[in-house]
Amino acid sequence: MGKFPLIPEQASTFAPDVDHLTYFLLAVAVFFTVLIFCSIFYLAIRYRRRSDTELPHVPHGGMALEIVWSVIPFGITMVMFTWGAGVFFKESRPPDNAMPLYVVAKQWMWKIEHMEGQREINELHIPLGRAVRLTMASEDVIHSFYVPAFRVKQDVVPGKYSTIWFQPTKPGKYHLFCAEFCGTRHSGMIGWIYVMEPQDYQRWLSGGSFEGTLSESGEKLFTNLACSNCHKADGTGRCPSLEGLFGKTVQLANGAKVVADAAYIRESILHPAAKIVAGYQPVMPTFQGLVTEDGVLQLIEYIKSLGPKPIVGGGGALGK
Repeated sequence: MGKFPLIPEQASTFAPDVDHLTYFLLAVAVFFTVLIFCSIFYLAIRYRRRSDTELPHVPHGGMALEIVWSVIPFGITMVMFTWGAGVFFKESRPPDNAMPLYVVAKQWMWKIEHMEGQREINELHIPLGRAVRLTMASEDVIHSFYVPAFRVKQDVVPGKYSTIWFQPTKPGKYHLFCAEFCGTRHSGMIGWIYVMEPQDYQRWLSGGSFEGTLSESGEKLFTNLACSNCHKADGTGRCPSLEGLFGKTVQLANGAKVVADAAYIRESILHPAAKIVAGYQPVMPTFQGLVTEDGVLQLIEYIKSLGPKPIVGGGGALGK
């Protein structure tokens, strides 16, 4: 079916799972559509009134029939739900060894940042057979990252991070679309994903010029913004130390606790008064409008480099 003109090519580990579920749903829909229409025509002819004086027989009871046509559809819908939930949970949980990348959506382009420092616009180069995890943010309105050949689609909502992952199974060039209307040039917000053999990807990765890794760019931005004046490594500054912060549980002034993950750090940079760390005053200024989403991602990577390995899940930002 992958070669059928209306069906995109299967090029990821998700594609067969999504297609099999789709075919099952279509088969059930077609079967019951044909069954219902055929039953209507048959019953209309079989039980038609043959004379003006004929009175139809009024049946009573039929509990067995009621049970049958209630239980069977319920069972089929539960199969659909269980199957769909299995596919959803599989797509929602990236493996620990997935290659991390950052994507920033903006009217009307996709900006991709590799950990090694390479940056791309409306293009994404990835190695064949390697799981890839994308952490995505939007600078303006809602966008949607959609790759038909991979059978993956994820909305990118302003003010939060969205995550999607996939593992390509075929080398080639695949369409990337924005599947959420985002403005007058929405139809032009397209790009390409290049799945390359591992050796070809390494050659691409080592080619070109770039200004250091993502965390190194974050360190430069951290210094340019004079963040080190308050976030001192020895903890003597007006704001908490960032050493080992990422992934750590933070005690807040209101008694609550949050995990210092990417969302927490982003919130603390852009909305520093939202969550105040216990023992500190709300003296950190907001950097909203001063730091782009790209810059926030660079700062997050720098803070990650100061502490333990990133965790999966959690909620919250930086200490103030």
